[in-house]
Amino acid sequence: MTTLYIDADACPVKGEAERVATRMRVPMVLVCNGGLRPSQNPLVSLVIVDEGPDVADQWIADHCGAGDVVVTADLPLADRCLKAGARVLKHDGEVLTEANIGPRLATRDLMADIRAADPFHRGGGSAFSKADRAQFLQSLDRLLSAAKRA
Repeated sequence: MTTLYIDADACPVKGEAERVATRMRVPMVLVCNGGLRPSQNPLVSLVIVDEGPDVADQWIADHCGAGDVVVTADLPLADRCLKAGARVLKHDGEVLTEANIGPRLATRDLMADIRAADPFHRGGGSAFSKADRAQFLQSLDRLLSAAKRA
């Protein structure tokens, strides 16, 4: 059975994901270090893991598998989930696959090196937009439908 896993710490699309999961009758698991209010929705469960680096990521990677969908912006977690057979979606609607995760990880590492070499670097990502939210909804609908058919 398909399950939707959400890397819920700082996830801007939890509400949208819950609406899609409810409409499609897919169980949804929010995984975080705490600070989230449990949903009254019987399809949504909340897993609160211990504090610590990557504890939530480890839990998701250990529980997801073929037929599941994972929502995360964490590229190393995405890579582990893809290797477990899950489908992966970023918050902005970008679908991560075995074909594109390698270049994304390489770019992430390169940018980390550049930031470390330039102490005055003040860059940051672009703001989360309505277009990102719309793209996320379309991509999630498509991925969950495909996962349920598989």
